[in-house]
Formats: sequence, C-alpha cells, structure tokens
Amino acid sequence: MKQDMIIILDLGSTENTTLAREIRALGVYSEIYPHDITASELKTLSNVKGIIIYGGPNNIIDGEPIDAGKHIYESGCPIMTIAHSRVKCNNEYPDWETAFPHLKDFVFDICKATANWNMKNFVDDQVELIRRQVGDKKVLLALSGGVDSSVVAALLIKAIGSQLVCVHVNNGLMRKGESEYVVDVFGKQLDTNLIYVDATERVLTKLERIADPEEKRKIIGIEFIRIFEEGARRLGGTNAISFLAQGTIYPDIVESGTKTVKVVKSHHNVGGLPDDMQFALVEPIRQLFKDEVRACGLELGLSNEMVFRQPFPGPGLGVRCLGAITRERLEAVRESDAILREEFKQTGLDKKVWQYFTVVPDFKSVGVRNYIRTYEYTVIIRAVNSIDTMTATIEEIEWPILQKITARILAEVKNVNRVCYDLSPKPVSTIEWE
Repeated sequence: MKQDMIIILDLGSTENTTLAREIRALGVYSEIYPHDITASELKTLSNVKGIIIYGGPNNIIDGEPIDAGKHIYESGCPIMTIAHSRVKCNNEYPDWETAFPHLKDFVFDICKATANWNMKNFVDDQVELIRRQVGDKKVLLALSGGVDSSVVAALLIKAIGSQLVCVHVNNGLMRKGESEYVVDVFGKQLDTNLIYVDATERVLTKLERIADPEEKRKIIGIEFIRIFEEGARRLGGTNAISFLAQGTIYPDIVESGTKTVKVVKSHHNVGGLPDDMQFALVEPIRQLFKDEVRACGLELGLSNEMVFRQPFPGPGLGVRCLGAITRERLEAVRESDAILREEFKQTGLDKKVWQYFTVVPDFKSVGVRNYIRTYEYTVIIRAVNSIDTMTATIEEIEWPILQKITARILAEVKNVNRVCYDLSPKPVSTIEWE
C-alpha cells in the first residue's frame, strides 16, 4: 500500500528532524529534502500530499537568502511555509506559535493525507522500490553485522533474494568477536551469500600517522569502496554488479552536513565516499531514525537479539582510538570494550542502556603499578540513552558496578593505568568522540 507523504524542504531550519518526527507520529510518512529540489526530482516522489517549506537561521548561502524554486509553489500541492518567527500556508495559518498545534489540521484537513505510515507499509514500499531500482542486477551489501546493515540485508533478501551478495570486511577496527559473529549468523544460520574479506593490514597501514578525525573517516570510507570494487571485479565485473547497498540512516546524513547545516562529523558512508565510485547506491533506510530502524527489523522478522544489538559506527573502533591509530591503543580499546560489554550483560545494564563503549585517547598519564612508576593510557567509559541518536542523556551507573569495571580494565588491559567516566550529554557533545 502506497504511503501518503508530506515532504519538508530544508530552508535552513535546525528543527527539520523534529517536525518530520511530529508528522510521522501522526501516522503520516514525512521526508526531508534540500530547498533546491528540482521539478523532475519532485515528480519522482510518489504520493506527496503536501509540502512544508521550513526556514531558519541557516537560510543564507554565499551571502544570499535562499528560497524554494517557483516550481514548488506551482506544484499544486498544499504548502505551508515556516520562516523564523512566522508561519503561513495557502490556507492562512496565522503565526509560528500556532503552527505545530495546527499541524494535524494541515496534514489531514488540507492535505487530505491518510494515516497509513507504519512499518508493514514501509517495508512493502521499499521492497517495490528496490526491485524497481535494481531490476535483475546483483547488489553488494556492506554487512558490518550492526543493526542498520542487518536490517538492510533482511530488506534486500525479501526484495531480491539470491541477487544479494553480502560482503563482510574485517578492516581491523571491529569489536572483539564481531567478525566471527557475522560469519556465524549470516553465513551459517541465515544461509546468506556471504563473502568474508580480511583487510586488517591494508586499512591499518593506510591509517598510520593519520590523526585528523575527518581524514581518518574518509580514508576508511575510500578503502571500504575500493575493496568492494575489487570484489565486484572478482565476481564478474561492475557490469554484473552495479549496486552497493549500505545501512545509511537519517542521523548519518544530518551529521555529515547539508547545504544549510555544517558538518558535525563525516560518516564514512556519506561524506567519505570517493567521487569516482563505480556503484549506484541502494540505501532503503536512509530516511529512518534509529528507533524506526529497529521497528523495521522486527517487522522483517529479525530476532530481538539482533535488532537490539549495540550500535556500532561504520568506521568502527577507528573513531574510538582517538588521534593517530596505533596497534597498542587499538587493542586497549578492543579489550576494554569487551570487558564493559561483559559486565553490562551480567548486571542487566545491556537491556537498560542504549549504547555503551570505551574510548582510548592519544595521550598518557603517570600512574603506579607494583610500586613502580608507569606512564600509560587512559580508558574512558561512555554510556548513553537515546531514541533517535539526535540527542542523548547519560546513564547513572552505580558505583560498585563502575568500580568492578575499572578494576577489571586496570588488571586485564595492557598499557592502561587510568579509567574515567564521560558525563557529557548530546548536545553539547556527540555520542562518539570523533
């Protein structure tokens, strides 16, 4: 069943995602597009019932105010415009303060939208779109084993079956036991067409002495694509495999920057892709927030264990081994993260805390071990709760639990003499450190 849609055109607002979620909460699907969407691009969108043009503090580009094109205003769709402190629409809503209270009236009474936004319909629509985009071609899926790529795998299996080729690349930046888990679940239990590539030495060599977080992410992204291009050639060339599927979700796009929003951090699957990439992208969940991705996974029949796994960034431990990556600190991140996950599982915090991990920065501090001076690294523990990754709060962990985790890390992880707990919410901080 085709889902009705309200589209939001980004004219510099910082609240686009809030508005989109408000509309979806009404049971109507909503997507965000740039202010300069073309007439042909607009025509490719199906079941658009209304348009909201959302202005804000970032509505100046190159010194000039921006606006939607004339074709938007002449599209025949009901339009609401929101600009800074005032709102109007082609049915004359009075001002900003009454915009959201009247949002329901605009969506249902003026746009005549039907409340048919739900995961079953979303899955059905995406299956149809995937089949239309891919045809009889094969698709390579970058399968990290995280929630996002796992949900995409399930969607693609439903849509194109044996045309899907899953590739898991161990780039040396995976969590302890992660690659083994992926091979077992997808290669054996789910009988997916899975190819395993060990690119540890290749990627870590490229990252040597690279300290800038953006440069690290882009190197990881470029190598990621090059490995897939090489894989495609081995499988019969890019004529046989034309598409690359990714688990890109909406927060990845927001944080990687838009024409009106500055970059928070480039995600390897958004801002880090090479310009000469030889694949067309298939990104069926790119408009979903994290909680919606999980709901999609459950709709597709994935297990609770898989759907509610710990989120894991695309660049992996590369953004948790801060600064220039060394094998020594990378191993400290991997081992301390494994201890944290073990202890959270034993205490039930794994079911309560949305995301938790460790970080090892690129500096040392003085300590004492066996009455001898040490000069070793620090492990920082991060534990946050979030719904959509756009904001996050800090979990208050009981002291005995923190003390046990600290004692284990100091005793079991090499080259570490200090453990800290990060109390910074998002915003002002981001969830990840890089």
